[in-house]
Amino acid sequence: MHSDKHPSGTFSFEFFPPKTPEGLAKLRETLRVLAELNPAFFSVTFGAGGSTREGTFETINEIQQRGLKGAPHISCVGTTRNLVRELLEEYQRIGVERLVALRGDLPSGMVERGEFAHANELVAFIREISGDTFHIEVAAYPEYHPEAPSPKADLKNFRRKVEAGADSAITQYFYSPDAYFRFIDDCRAVGIEIPIVPGIMPITNYRQLARFSDHCGAEIPRWVRKKLEECQDDLASLRAFGLDVTTRLCAVLLDSGAPGLHFYTLNKYEASREIWKRLGL
Repeated sequence: MHSDKHPSGTFSFEFFPPKTPEGLAKLRETLRVLAELNPAFFSVTFGAGGSTREGTFETINEIQQRGLKGAPHISCVGTTRNLVRELLEEYQRIGVERLVALRGDLPSGMVERGEFAHANELVAFIREISGDTFHIEVAAYPEYHPEAPSPKADLKNFRRKVEAGADSAITQYFYSPDAYFRFIDDCRAVGIEIPIVPGIMPITNYRQLARFSDHCGAEIPRWVRKKLEECQDDLASLRAFGLDVTTRLCAVLLDSGAPGLHFYTLNKYEASREIWKRLGL
């Protein structure tokens, strides 16, 4: 359906570091299956306040050792310049070429931000230390960051990260393509020209999705929410509906010129692989 039109887009998958032996086995299987699709990279998240720093490194190392490309998240929260410098050296040593630089979430009860208050400071520091060694991704919020005082302030904050040296951005997930197109128009209007890749969250579990969305400010359109509520106990129907909604969203985005897609896999491969196949990527 789209293979001829989008050969040059950046298509990627995101994992989180597993916390148990079962989780690790599941991630390895997911990595094996999704690697067959030949994505541009696999990103690996970083727990609140750096709670999975070692796990992130180990997961990235395993991805690199398989001859694939890993892109670790590096977060501002609870870190220091020295820690980041050490991490960059380690990542360079194992052949990492891409990083995702984020402010990150404070774990509950923690008030210490660390030596970087905002992602733009982290991006600037990485550039200062490593020059152009790494391709730096940052986060973008088409429906605005939940803590942003206004859309204008949010755009200003995004622009700061770009000016600090970001090469491209990955968005928070969303289900309204218009929110994304509007955001792109706003960015272009203020001279932000970097590629902004939509983040895609396949719908497989309604309760979990509702919880995530309330936390991160992603809007689930009312008609989608109602339909998911209706079939939340019928997994086959929920999955079929979720696949249709998400595939359609991806198709609209790609047809309108989105520079790729970044799938939030939650360490599962079925939904992401099915959407990928339906899109003919």
